[in-house]
Amino acid sequence: MRYRPFGLTGQAVSCLTLSLGARDIAGGPEAGRELVYSALEAGINSYRLETADPVLAEVLGQALKHVDRKLVQVSLTLGAGDGRRGSDRDFSAEGITSAIDRALHASNLGWFDMALLDEPVDNELPQSTLNALKALRATERVRLLGVSGDGEVMDTYVSTGAFDVLATPFHVNASWQIRSRLRAAREQDMAIFVYGYFPDSLNTAKKAASAHVEKKKGLFGFGGGPKVKEGPLAHAGTFAFLHRTNNWTAEAICLAYALTDPSVSSIMIEASDIERLNTLSQVPDRDMPPGLAAQIEMARVASAKAA
Repeated sequence: MRYRPFGLTGQAVSCLTLSLGARDIAGGPEAGRELVYSALEAGINSYRLETADPVLAEVLGQALKHVDRKLVQVSLTLGAGDGRRGSDRDFSAEGITSAIDRALHASNLGWFDMALLDEPVDNELPQSTLNALKALRATERVRLLGVSGDGEVMDTYVSTGAFDVLATPFHVNASWQIRSRLRAAREQDMAIFVYGYFPDSLNTAKKAASAHVEKKKGLFGFGGGPKVKEGPLAHAGTFAFLHRTNNWTAEAICLAYALTDPSVSSIMIEASDIERLNTLSQVPDRDMPPGLAAQIEMARVASAKAA
């Protein structure tokens, strides 16, 4: 595992963050704890709770209880409910304060290194909530404030200077808007966490070969003329190569690519089982094959022209 600076805090964070949700405790609390134990063995010191579910928080807290608290980073997602049935989005000052207090009590972690607001739209985040978050930070129940999402309103949140961390989707075919937002966040000295590094649009060879590529239609908009046998250069300039690289899976390539951006502090991964976790945790120590970065850039430029 490799480690990177966590913003301006001076702390080191593993370049992979294990994101924990209801699926990870569906098999019982012990299954969730075993997943965290495996992550610790792999060198992962960063964990994200996808909801304020007290059960999930308790499982993580129990798994980390024998680790020096200062050596691990724990983030709590706010506004997404607490994972229970009927739980609504709630960005009110009272709702967020209660969610943090319940999760802290259940986990016995002492504090959360980051409170991450889950994709708030422009009318969802009142000033009273920001005041409450600042109060929570002043009492050290929360160390840093972050905002997560990919909508245009994220540009506004980045520009305010009110947040320490930006969490955003980022992948080989990320739009120029996302890349511009990353630059703006860097200029604001924000730490950057990434998720969605392997989007559904690239998860099969067929999808990767046609991602954002316009197909010519025939007369009256039907069909595309006679089918032509594919030659060795078929799908050149597309992302099809992601699924044709020896000893690399498409997901591993996408993860490795996201790690090439030095401004990214950590990438959030989901692992349904220990085998998948171990596979993903080996990627940071691998170097992408020669020429692969150039292929990615060519495919990205081609898809941008076709979009």
